[in-house]
Amino acid sequence: MEHTQTLNLLSASKNSVPSRRLKDLEKKLIHYSGKAISDFNMIEKGDRVLVCLSGGKDSYTLASILNTHRIRSKNKFSVSYLTLDQGQPGWEDSRLKQTMIDMGVPGEVLHQDTYSIVKEKLPEGKTYCSLCSRLRRGIIYNYAEKNGFNKIALGHHKDDLAESLLMSIFYQGEISSMPPKLLTDCKRHIVIRPLAYISEYDIAEYAQKMAFPIIPCNLCGSQDGLKRKEIKKLLMKLKEENKNITSNILHALQAVRPSQLMDKKLFDFNFNN
Repeated sequence: MEHTQTLNLLSASKNSVPSRRLKDLEKKLIHYSGKAISDFNMIEKGDRVLVCLSGGKDSYTLASILNTHRIRSKNKFSVSYLTLDQGQPGWEDSRLKQTMIDMGVPGEVLHQDTYSIVKEKLPEGKTYCSLCSRLRRGIIYNYAEKNGFNKIALGHHKDDLAESLLMSIFYQGEISSMPPKLLTDCKRHIVIRPLAYISEYDIAEYAQKMAFPIIPCNLCGSQDGLKRKEIKKLLMKLKEENKNITSNILHALQAVRPSQLMDKKLFDFNFNN
């Protein structure tokens, strides 16, 4: 039956320990993604949600969990996927396509050779992520608008949000991160992050147990010394002493106290005794 589609991708027997663990893990992911969707009013009846499927563990998990929510809602919203074949060497998406067929999620793989553009514009050794993401974002937004999708779902998790906050503080001198729900600058697209309450550890375990066919990134993912990697290392080190570091950072994003900061636009400091 349709409600068992996420488990059909795993070959473990129904009575095995991995299968029981997968069910528990899936229950946890569904709970926390559902809470994020509810807390930030991410999805409403009639929405057409486009999942940006990169072929990585996060986006596979997002597609699977969102599709489960769709089934449980009795199709009150729709879920489709878009994968960009950016022309990187060794790209092979046949297993990705079959996985999405097995999952019951429609969509397509769109070929756009941004790989060559990025390699041409930036010298070897430079960070590709910024230009690559801008090109990818433009293609996704245009596709969503052309095909009538009113919500664009990304697979960022709570570790991504924590890392983005620290990167913003350390390297940009401002307090900002990845919001769970975003209205784009052009006001035409709404971006949602249903995995915002979920840890990367749980996503990695879920993806492994589901045996998702991961497609590695041979562009930005191949470069060493990226700022995000350094921040990730820092957080991992801090977690050795306090396992709640990432959760605390996520909570801080929801517990801003303007009177304890220095932004005069958010708090009026023109007071006296």
